[in-house]
This record gives sequence, C-alpha cells and structure tokens, in this order.
Amino acid sequence: MKGFNVCAFLGLVLVSVSADAADYIHPFGLTSSWVGYGCLLIFIVAYVFVILEEKIHLSKSKPVLLAAGLIWIVIAGSQLNNPDGHYIEKAIRHDFLEYAELFFFLLVAMTYINAIAERGVFNALRDWLIAKGFSYRQLFWLTGFLAFFISPLADNLTTALIMCAVIMAVGKNNSSFISLSCINVVIAANAGGAFSPFGDITTLMVWQSGMIVFDDFFKLFVPALVNFLLPAVIMSFSIDKERPDTQNMPQTTVIKPGGLIMVVLFMATIVTAVGFHTWLFLPPVYGMMLGLGYLKLCAYFLSRKVKTQLLTHNKDSLHAEDDSEFDVFDMISRSEWDTLFFFYGVIMCVGGLGYIGYLALASEFFYGHFGPTIANISIGALSAIIDNIPVMFAVLTMNPEMSEVQWLLVTLTAGVGGSLLSIGSAAGVALMGQAKGHYTFFAHLKWTPVIVVGYLASVYTHFLINA
Repeated sequence: MKGFNVCAFLGLVLVSVSADAADYIHPFGLTSSWVGYGCLLIFIVAYVFVILEEKIHLSKSKPVLLAAGLIWIVIAGSQLNNPDGHYIEKAIRHDFLEYAELFFFLLVAMTYINAIAERGVFNALRDWLIAKGFSYRQLFWLTGFLAFFISPLADNLTTALIMCAVIMAVGKNNSSFISLSCINVVIAANAGGAFSPFGDITTLMVWQSGMIVFDDFFKLFVPALVNFLLPAVIMSFSIDKERPDTQNMPQTTVIKPGGLIMVVLFMATIVTAVGFHTWLFLPPVYGMMLGLGYLKLCAYFLSRKVKTQLLTHNKDSLHAEDDSEFDVFDMISRSEWDTLFFFYGVIMCVGGLGYIGYLALASEFFYGHFGPTIANISIGALSAIIDNIPVMFAVLTMNPEMSEVQWLLVTLTAGVGGSLLSIGSAAGVALMGQAKGHYTFFAHLKWTPVIVVGYLASVYTHFLINA
C-alpha cells in the first residue's frame, strides 16, 4: 500500500525550498535535466526500500543514507564548471546544521528515556496498573489516558510500548481487548504527542524552526483530546466490563536507586531547554545538552554510592553494583540509531531535491492551487501512508506563507494523521510487532472510519477554538 503512494508522497516531499536558504539556493534549471530526473529516481528507489523494510528486513536508514550521498554527488558533479557552484557547499551546511541541532536534542531525550526505563520506573508503573485489579474497560481508558498524557514528555513510541506491555499482561485470553486497546493507545499516543514540542519529532522540528512558540503548542490540547476521545468513546462500547484474572501476574518492580531523581532531572532538562529558547534566545539543543550534564552528575553520585558500599562491607554490597551502578554512555548506546540516521538521510535527500528546484514547483502546486487548509489536512492523510518526518521537513523547508492557525493545523494533522492506519506511525508499527496476532493492520483498518471522524472533528475543533 505504501509503495502505491510513493508518487503521491513525492508531490509533498518536493515542497521543500527553505525561505531561510533562499540566499544560496540557485536551481540552475536542473528540474528538467538528467541531473534532476536522476536524483528524483534515486530518491524514489531509496524510499521504496524504506517502505519494504518489514518485508526485506533492511533497516530504513541504509537506503536513505546511500541516496543522500548519491544525490549530492550528482548535483555537485554537474556544477563543477559553474562559477556559482560554491552555493552547493552552503546548501549542504545549512541542511546539516538543521539536522545536527535535532540530532543532539533527540539524543539527549532518548538517553533520559532509556535511563528512566533502565531504573525500572516504567515497569513499576506497568505492574502497579496490573495489581490494582481494574476491569477491561477501565484498563482501556486508563492506558489510553496515560498514553495521551505521558507521550508529550516521553515520545509516543516509548509511551505506546509501555502501555502495550500492560495490555498484553492482563489481556492474555481476550484478543478483542488487546486489539481495541492497542488501537486506542496508538491514537492517544499520537494525539498526546501533537500538542507538545517533546511529543513527536515533527512537533520538535516545528518548534526549533521557530514557526510556533512553545506556549502556542498547547492551543492544540483540546483538538488533540477530541481526536483521542471521540474514537475511544465509540470503541469502548465493544470492551467487556468484566475483570481480568490477575493471579500469577509478576510482582511489582522495585525502582532502582536514582530512578525518580532522573524523572525530576528530565523535567528540569525540559524546563532548561524551553528557558534557553524563550528567554535567552538560544537554540533549545543547548538547554538539552546542559540537561545531559545533570544526568552525568547523577550517574557520578550513584557510582560513588556503590563504591562506598563496597568499601564499608555493607551486608548488601554484593548486590549494590547490580542495583545502583549506572553508565550514561550505556544509555546513549541504546538510542534509536536507525531512526536518527534515517532522519539524516531524509533531510539531506529532501534538501538536495529542494536545491534542484522540484520543491518550489510542488509548493506552488499544492499551496498555490488548493490553499493551505486543504493542503494541510491532506498532509495528515498522507502521513498515515508515509512517515511524517520527511513530510513535515518538506513543509518546514518549503516555508509556505501561512498564518499561525495554519501552522498549528499542519502540526496537528501531521501528528494525529498517522493514527488513520496502523502503519502510519512508529507507535502503530511497533505495537503490531509487540501484540502480534492480536493487533494487526486489518484490525486497525476496521476502525479507520471511526478514527477519520475523530481526525475531522479535531480539525473542526481547532478552527472553532483557534481561528
């Protein structure tokens, strides 16, 4: 299904000429030359491999990394005898700087999430929910609301995986509950991530680009809540009210030393990043890197505690290292490197196509002919088929002339549009693997009409409140 829509995707991805980069982007009439056609073909072939990742088991970063290099080699080679060829270097530096800021921001956020998970905080939350003996319907709503409110801080993928672990633990003999709850969690996690700069890569991109200030993201809270609640209310009538059998469930996980402190430090890091951007007018990534320093200091004191226990021959010292020792670099190594490098490949590919001039043409077609409202609503539908990262990067680097209401709209639709299909978001794809046999593409597709209603209702609510 995704392969069928590659050309449609290109129509939007080719919308990526940055107004900020207009000083040095000189499309030397390449759109109708062999250079343009060749680069376009390279990108199409690479993205077909991305789409087929689940079938051929080739990680999605590999084809786009290769394509990014080839596209810029072709462009640079074609301009060797052009006196204005030095603009190519400036274009690459511009795109790479955009990527570098997002890379380090995401790396710090992923490191914190990995650290909090390693300390057992998420497992403790899961076990607490299981031990409370909630009914299936109560768990349906609890996991949904928790996904909605956790994903603005911990990204939607991590949040969905945590909630799915709860669902799978209590719904072993109830496939219908697992399926509906997973659908609900995917919708809730994507919706929750849409009203926070930290909830999704696309919202982070919008915030760091300066299109929307931090406070204004929360104008999307009510539309995102509508997007989650409307389908959830309808689906909840299909959930049993009986209580699951919680006997033989795992005992409550004990949070390791420093776990709750790391949660506080993560909150402090977010405050630092927002403060740097809002009051000091510095890129948010500088605040995040300072926050990494908080975590490294915490690791230092944990390590000191372990050594002290060993030296004083504490009776529990034999287990102290297992419980307390913490290595920040180990947490960094657990980051989603494939996603980070996929992000690099996409940005450089789209940047190359923008330099050629395709993206300016697509910008004129979509936003010039259809107008921003229809174009931005369509972006949400497209993100259900194609990864929303390249879609949003294309829109941002295109920088169409839009009001704040329209920038909020495209942020909302790109975030929640992925819920329309199970393959439309990282959360959905991950849960299909975690709840294999219960949550499937067609199980999700069965409820797509209901999700579409929630999607359109959230767009209407946005205009009703924010226009």
